[in-house]
Formats: sequence, C-alpha cells, structure tokens
Amino acid sequence: EIGHIESHNERTKEKYASNPDVDMSRSHLNFHLVTPQRKYRAEAEKQIAEAGCRTRSDSVRVVEALVTASPEFFKGKKKGEIKAYFQEALDFMQKHQSKDTIISAVVHMDEKTPHMHLCFVPLTADGRLSAKEIVGNKKKLTQWQDRVKKYPDLERGESASETGRDHIPPRLFKEAVHLNRMKEQIMAILNDTNPFNKKVKLDELEALLGKYVPGAEALRTKLKKYDAAYKTLTAENAALEKQLGAASKESVLKKLEINEKLREL
Repeated sequence: EIGHIESHNERTKEKYASNPDVDMSRSHLNFHLVTPQRKYRAEAEKQIAEAGCRTRSDSVRVVEALVTASPEFFKGKKKGEIKAYFQEALDFMQKHQSKDTIISAVVHMDEKTPHMHLCFVPLTADGRLSAKEIVGNKKKLTQWQDRVKKYPDLERGESASETGRDHIPPRLFKEAVHLNRMKEQIMAILNDTNPFNKKVKLDELEALLGKYVPGAEALRTKLKKYDAAYKTLTAENAALEKQLGAASKESVLKKLEINEKLREL
C-alpha cells in the first residue's frame, strides 16, 4: 500500500477518478510541514537498514496518521490559522515519535475539508521496528486523542470503544457519492436521447453503465458488512425526527448530517 499512499498524499497523478472529492484545480494550495526527501518506500528502507532492523515480508514499514476536524471548525479561518492547527498536531505527534522518522506531513486543501496525512517509519526509541508498540491498540489510540486540549472549541468524538459501534468507513460514502453522480449522468443521457443522436448517446450510455453497474454491485456487497451500522443510523434519524419540535441547533445539524449520509447510501 505504500506506493498508493504516496501517490494520493503527494498528488502524483493527473486525476483521481476514485475520489471525486479531490479538486485538482486547488491542489496548488496544498502544503508540506515535512517534505519527503525521497520516495516513501526508499526512505523507510533506508531508515530500517540504518537502524539494523530485521524485517519480514509482512513487517509494517510505514504508519499513516490522518489529522482533521469537522468542516465547521475551518470555516472563516485564514491559511495561517489552518497551518497553526496542523503544526500543533505535528508537534503533538513528535512528542510520541522521533521527528527523524517522519517521512512526510502534507496538508490537503483541495478536498472538501482540510486535513493532514502524516507518515512515519515505526522505529522505537531503542531502534526496533515495531508499529504495534508505537501505535498500540484501540485503547492507546483513544488515550492519544483524549490528551489533545489545545483547541477547546473542538469536541472529542464518541469513542467506538465506548459506544461499541461498527462505523461505516468514509470511503464508502465517497464511493456512494461517485456512483450517484454517475447515475445522474446516465439519467441525463436517457432524457437527452432522440432519433438524431441515438447512436452517440447509446455509446456514451454503454461506457457509463460498464462502470456503474459493477461499481454499484461492489458497493452493495461491501455495505452488507455494515448492515447493523446502517440500521442504527436510520434509527438515530427517526429518533431525532421526534425531537425536532424543541430541537437545539446541534441536533438539527446532526439530523441533516445523518440525512445526507443515508441519502447517499
């Protein structure tokens, strides 16, 4: 996966069809807090060799951390304020992990919400390669998140370890958005077909359906795993419907967020 991670983080491709959120016209706004000196894999192998670590084929050579916040947090903030937020996150990470092992820390401004991808080689203080020891388990990661106090206007999200929820991954919502856009294109072609352009439109339709049908079937299969989570989301939405008479701004926003996710899926 290291090559795919680097390709996405460093924007080495001309377009990202699998991720409709990427707006390449805004990619020049992305910036690094740590700039990679060489390819991710090459840098990882260099550090591992210098540390004298033995590796197996399944050894974790690179760990990626994602730093973000809700879209509302970034609204109205200038680039300097956004940069300061991610710099604070980088400083926090460097308290837990040697800065020399950090390969790249890049902030993406060309997607819906600003976020930072931070990649490091999981070398311990005594020079061992052990992602398990550094990252730990879910409990340790939860503790890391609980320690962040710099921005009191950010509320800590509900921990899955406490709620017991099986969260639906954001990538599935992105796939749903992408498929729904394709469906809109298909409907537009059908509505715009007439005897004069029938041949051209049918060719366009065939090409789109060739991508849409297998994509929709694949998503359906993936979502079966999250059937319980989907039902929970639907139940939450129904409960919020009943509360809307005396609803707070927060519950209205929550309902809108859930509605949007349910609509896409």
